[in-house]
Amino acid sequence: MQTLPKEKRYETLSYLPPLSDAQITKQIQYIISQGFFPAIEFNETSDPTVCYWTMWKLPLFDAKSPQEVMSEVQACRSSYPNCFIRVVGFDNIKQCQVAMFIVHKPNRM
Repeated sequence: MQTLPKEKRYETLSYLPPLSDAQITKQIQYIISQGFFPAIEFNETSDPTVCYWTMWKLPLFDAKSPQEVMSEVQACRSSYPNCFIRVVGFDNIKQCQVAMFIVHKPNRM
């Protein structure tokens, strides 16, 4: 058995290679199918001690398809190419984030 190389880990799925847009779409589909509200957040750092990320617009309460969310992810990538971008899923019953994963890492790393 081999251990993973020491490198900075970010959030859920961070041990995997970067997700393709098709894989991100499947994760967003899962968030929507569970009844969670997707939202997009960005930040200049992914430091785990930083608790506050900036939300890209409002949560997508009316999102019915992952393509709607992906179009907002693409818009956020275009506007903030030097930031980390993540998709989160909000549970309106528990009133908290129940899913989150990085969808964009800047090239400056």
